Amino acid sequence: MVPPSVSIAGFRSDAAAARVRQARSGLLPSFSLSGSWASRSFNSKAQGISFPGVPTIIGPFNAYDSRVRLTQTLFDFANLGRVSAAKSEASAAGAQRSAVVEASAQSVALAYARASRAQAVVTARAADSVLATELVGLAVAQQQAGVSASIDVTRAKTQLAEAVGRMIIAENQLDRARIDLARALGIDPATPIALTDTLNAQMGLADVPADRSAAMAQAVAARPDLAAEVARGAAARTSASAISAERLPRLDLEADYGLSGVRMPDAVGTRQVAIQVTLPILDGFRREGRLAEQHAVVRESEVRQGDLRQQVSADVDGALLDLRSAAAQQVVATDRLLLAAEEVSQARQRFKAGVVGNIEVITAQESLLRARDADIDARFAAVTARIALARSVGSARTLH
Repeated sequence: MVPPSVSIAGFRSDAAAARVRQARSGLLPSFSLSGSWASRSFNSKAQGISFPGVPTIIGPFNAYDSRVRLTQTLFDFANLGRVSAAKSEASAAGAQRSAVVEASAQSVALAYARASRAQAVVTARAADSVLATELVGLAVAQQQAGVSASIDVTRAKTQLAEAVGRMIIAENQLDRARIDLARALGIDPATPIALTDTLNAQMGLADVPADRSAAMAQAVAARPDLAAEVARGAAARTSASAISAERLPRLDLEADYGLSGVRMPDAVGTRQVAIQVTLPILDGFRREGRLAEQHAVVRESEVRQGDLRQQVSADVDGALLDLRSAAAQQVVATDRLLLAAEEVSQARQRFKAGVVGNIEVITAQESLLRARDADIDARFAAVTARIALARSVGSARTLH
């Protein structure tokens, strides 16, 4: 059960590792086998041979050649630099994969939290429906006892109809949240998902320091997106060094051995061993253009790193602020829920005693509905704040 984005990031990391092997191949020996047969004829005059008795056309004659070749780079600073740059790019790809995993973990956690919220809303709407049903029964009993008017029954039935309608909407939102969760997990949306957690104080917890300074230190050290950008900057600097090293001499060894002759039975062994020194002088200033390009990439990476460090600080501070705000909201929402439940209880007692009509009960019921929603929103805000804090310090994978 791996989300597609994580799989794609893994393939990109594998591709970057393969590029390291490609760059390293320039420093390793190369072997090749070759064989050839040719039937040749020459125009002697075209070769500058114009002597009496020498025919114009010489040949045709056969030529056989089979050969084993070895080439080995002995000294090439530019290739060494390209290998180092490829390693830095592979490190950047690995860090980027970790960043995708972090983002995916956050997405899954948020999708699960939204599904849990939708489930909590369904539970709240079910409680509203139960209460509305009880109030209808109470209104009918009061009417039959002659202590309330028929309008009270009508109001109660209207509230019940509204509660049923809200229940249908809540169940639909829960089904949609389950589909979104399945997509975040990378599974078939038709897969049934059982939600076992609630919006409690344990949901969204992760290995995150409570102190801001410690959280900032962990974020700078563990945020994979920042590590990826640092690695990309290192790769750009190493690539620039490799381009500069192309001005240095390159030393290569080449050796071959094989059989050659005009007939296979007459073929004899021949060999060649050569050491070649190459000193680049001018390539139309192409090298200078590539070097300027890499320097621009380095400066761009430095700007990105600075911006990311500021973003890390903003993410941590924002998550801590949201967490404190959510904690305060939960205290208020809990008190409000208790008071709303007490208000409904008192209103029911007054209606049952015939002191007032059920309009007071309906008003209290609406207050209880809003209080339940406020409590769910406060708990959901706390969960999302904890998830955001974990993501801000690079610990989204430890969410539980």
